[in-house]
Amino acid sequence: MNLLMAPKEKVLRIIKVREKRSTDKQEKFLSNLGFVEGANISVITENRGNLIVNIKDSRVALGKDLALRIIVEEID
Repeated sequence: MNLLMAPKEKVLRIIKVREKRSTDKQEKFLSNLGFVEGANISVITENRGNLIVNIKDSRVALGKDLALRIIVEEID
């Protein structure tokens, strides 16, 4: 499922960050924020498709377009 469909307050694992004509600069920026395969992430709040997520002990705001590109799975 993509991050936009993910339940709130659950710990999730990033499976893949789909690329949409991304440049090396964008990929490096996302990886510096911690959005890499295998990283744990949780959705704190959602407002009209925009999300605030907790990743690597930091809160990051994501737009709807980016949240749709991040594929996650629930951790059992």
